[in-house]
Amino acid sequence: MSPAQSRPAFADPYRESHSAVFAEPLRADAVPAAEPRMARRAAAARSSRRALRPQRPGRFSWIVSLARRRGIASIMAITLVGGAIAAGAVRGGQYDLFVAEFGTLPDLAARGLGMQIEGVTISGAKELSEDEILAATGITTRDSLPFLDAAQVRERVKEIPMVREASVRKLYPSRLLIEVEERAPYALWQVNGQVQVISADGMAIDQLVDDRLSHMAFVVGEDANLRVPEYLKILENAGDLREQIRAGVLIAGRRWNIKLESGLEIKLPEHEPEKVFANFARHAREMRILDKDLLSIDLRIADRMVVRLSAEAAAARAEAQVRKPRGRGGQT
Repeated sequence: MSPAQSRPAFADPYRESHSAVFAEPLRADAVPAAEPRMARRAAAARSSRRALRPQRPGRFSWIVSLARRRGIASIMAITLVGGAIAAGAVRGGQYDLFVAEFGTLPDLAARGLGMQIEGVTISGAKELSEDEILAATGITTRDSLPFLDAAQVRERVKEIPMVREASVRKLYPSRLLIEVEERAPYALWQVNGQVQVISADGMAIDQLVDDRLSHMAFVVGEDANLRVPEYLKILENAGDLREQIRAGVLIAGRRWNIKLESGLEIKLPEHEPEKVFANFARHAREMRILDKDLLSIDLRIADRMVVRLSAEAAAARAEAQVRKPRGRGGQT
């Protein structure tokens, strides 16, 4: 018998008690009171193990990873370099030269898609030519239809004095429609030595260059273009004198003087000039006033006519007064 076999076997009461405890299945009601502390320790251990794991990628690291996989890094680098070159071109003025030659980048792209302006249709023009309107629009072959500012083109067309109203419409993919409403010639206006054709609203629309419009009402003086309706009322009451009237001259913005073809000037009052002139026209026909050698007739005083004779007429009248025989009578 070996020494180990000869040793007496000693019982271990502590081991036996623990074996007895863990031999039975663990029940919920059998958990010791200290187990919550043990659970917290286990959770802390799990957290420490998670802390040792590799950290998650940062906010932008996925972009770098994607760029490495798909070559976007090169594209980004080219974009940055291109942006720097473009910024330098803008500062140096090369971009402005490029735009003047080829148009803006959006216009280039639109023209590449077939949306260049291939035709402009103009309607409503009578006195104006299409070339005059087209020149006013400022449209060039560098423009494209999508990026054309239609409102700006409309304002440019309206700057033409002859144009009262205008509209601009885009007809995709490549046409533009411009409709204009012209001002109609209404009267002639002389100011600062120049004779201009004006519309009914007093707008000067053109200079008088020939005799085509010489038959129209003719007014003279500052702001006379805005008082044409008053002058037309005087003409309507002129009767037989209408054909002899050359112009209406506005004096100090208050009243009218009527100039006849003979050079005679008729001064009218500020209030109701058309009635006063109508009364004068009737008396002038009955009394043959206009057959006399007169320079001016002043009608500004009610119920009175003040005339001014020409130098020749004044001399003849004075001579007639001298030659007039004296009446019989005694010496005085």
